[in-house]
Amino acid sequence: MMPDLGKYATEVLSAYGASLALLAVLIWLTLRRGKAARAALQDVEQESGKNG
Repeated sequence: MMPDLGKYATEVLSAYGASLALLAVLIWLTLRRGKAARAALQDVEQESGKNG
């Protein structure tokens, strides 16, 4: 249930929206960097297996 925000409804809801958008971007960036780090680690492990 949505509380009555009165005349500040637009500001409050836009702040919530901006916060959710920022969280979504940060989660996406974290997952992307994690995928790149896993790929780099796998490459290093394969190279060490060939050389050592």
